[in-house]
Amino acid sequence: MTITPQERLADVAAAVVEVAAESGEAGTYTGGVGRALSAVVAKVGARVAVDAELRGFSSGWQEAVATLSGDRGPAPAVPASAPVFPMPARRGPAEGA
Repeated sequence: MTITPQERLADVAAAVVEVAAESGEAGTYTGGVGRALSAVVAKVGARVAVDAELRGFSSGWQEAVATLSGDRGPAPAVPASAPVFPMPARRGPAEGA
């Protein structure tokens, strides 16, 4: 069973709320506890965001390479009608760039 990043974040948030509630019932909830629990949620949220960015970059990169190589891969990874424009060559210092 694979857990999605959203489910992982939801599980962490639910656990944090449960710990905060138990801490409040026990009379041990303080500002430090709240900051620590907030930091846990922020850390997991940041990891989820970084993972999503890397997956998005990786899939975009794969699409670009497939387009340039002419390999369309499994449909509809890259639409056949997508135009691909070559980038202009960069001028060097000798050419007055």
